[in-house]
Amino acid sequence: MLFFGSDRKATPKILIGAKEEIVNKKEQQVIKLVKPIVESLGLYLVQVKFHNKEDGLNLTIIIDKKGGVSIEDCEMVHNAIGEPLDQLDPTDNQSYTLNVSSAGLDWPLVTDQDYERNIEEELEISLYQKLGKDKNYVGVLKSYSSESIIIVDKKGTETIIPRNLISKAIKYIKF
Repeated sequence: MLFFGSDRKATPKILIGAKEEIVNKKEQQVIKLVKPIVESLGLYLVQVKFHNKEDGLNLTIIIDKKGGVSIEDCEMVHNAIGEPLDQLDPTDNQSYTLNVSSAGLDWPLVTDQDYERNIEEELEISLYQKLGKDKNYVGVLKSYSSESIIIVDKKGTETIIPRNLISKAIKYIKF
């Protein structure tokens, strides 16, 4: 996973036990602001998350793109969203650290957007229970729907896997 971060300057305030719905509302505001910026740079916005850590409040932006994310991509997004985030002030003038990171190779595929950006990528799929005689599959993602995914293994065998059986789907890591 690649990472680029910096402290955002603001008047410090103490946030104690932020309520989930408030944080989710703030995350939604950030998504609305940064998604078009990230997409205009040729990247996908994967996740926006506020975290309270030892060093204070952190806003983490997770990005991805076909072929992988470079440190330069993280820096480019960080620079592009910094000023608009300062204008939005999603933390009500509280200091925070802005982190921009890649999804990483082991980021699980869950949403339609996750599957969309991984069409023609080789995936490793683990199931909650056996499908036929196997519980684990490796294959190239050919298509997906809200109900299932279709992968093709190295032998050319097509397998339709119901999404409700998938416990974990990640990019296949070759060594």
